[in-house]
Amino acid sequence: MSENEATTSHPESANEGGDKENEFLEPENKRRKTTPSSDKKYKLEERLGGILCCAVCLDLPKAAVYQCSNGHLMCAGCFTHLLADARSRDDTPTCPTCRVEICKTTATRNLAVENAVSELPSECQFCNKQFPRNSLERHEQEECEERVSGCKYHRIGCPWRGPFHEKTNHEQECGHPKKSGAEVMEALEILDQKVMEERKLYKAIFELLGYDKITFNDIQLKPYRSDDFVHRLLYESSRFYVSGHQWLVKAKITENQKDPTQNSERVMTYQLVLKSKVSTALSLSYIVLCGPVGDIKVQPRVYKFDFTEHENETPYETFPLIDAAECNRLLAAKTINFRLIMFWASN
Repeated sequence: MSENEATTSHPESANEGGDKENEFLEPENKRRKTTPSSDKKYKLEERLGGILCCAVCLDLPKAAVYQCSNGHLMCAGCFTHLLADARSRDDTPTCPTCRVEICKTTATRNLAVENAVSELPSECQFCNKQFPRNSLERHEQEECEERVSGCKYHRIGCPWRGPFHEKTNHEQECGHPKKSGAEVMEALEILDQKVMEERKLYKAIFELLGYDKITFNDIQLKPYRSDDFVHRLLYESSRFYVSGHQWLVKAKITENQKDPTQNSERVMTYQLVLKSKVSTALSLSYIVLCGPVGDIKVQPRVYKFDFTEHENETPYETFPLIDAAECNRLLAAKTINFRLIMFWASN
């Protein structure tokens, strides 16, 4: 055999050998499946976190989980915010994923997802260790050695805040106990001011309990739309009678903002309206509390107003809700229920 023939025949034999070797190689997809990966995105808890997260805020829910009729998940805060936004716009609330209509009657709690989320690991914000979500709050508040703690002498002005494990050493070296009374007076005055505000409220309520006439009414506010160019969301109660006079309560949302949907920090204000005619001035004090029907969360405030023939509406006062999230929760409801207590002395 000539040299050229040998050279030309050699590649053919090499290809035949290569083809035989390739026959025993695993397909690329199969090799990819069997090859272990250390990437975090392939961990089960990471994949479940992406599946069980809220469709609005894209975070894992901390408490209740609601779902639309197609099964898309929403945490309780985002769910009530969607309903509140739709109520403010006079629109129908829809699921942000599939646009199906949602409301408190059609959306249901998903207890299986709530239980599954509570078992997923979450990182402690102080020590960066992972714990099941159902025990993370207790760990951060009571057990974590890195949790932020304050000095026991903060009541006399010590501003120190640091890791819990450093608290004992700091308190042993803290200089505030050795300060003179004059030096700690500023801190005590601030503390006294807070206590005096609470006492002032309690004292006002106790004084009102000594009035001749005390009545309470369980009020239900129902929403309606104004006739303005930009329709505004307003609330009004049915008329009720107290001591021979006819009254009603009005309320509105975020008075100084044209479009309440552009602000998450919503505020509700209300006024008391006297619908009857009075010949003499009627001095009245009133307070809003949680009633037996609703579960509204309020921080009580006492308001006072003198009703006359020409002044029959109180100014709009701030509804004493605990925060803006509570306002969203009330907006998401069809009606708002609370108890109104009215005090006045006989003329």
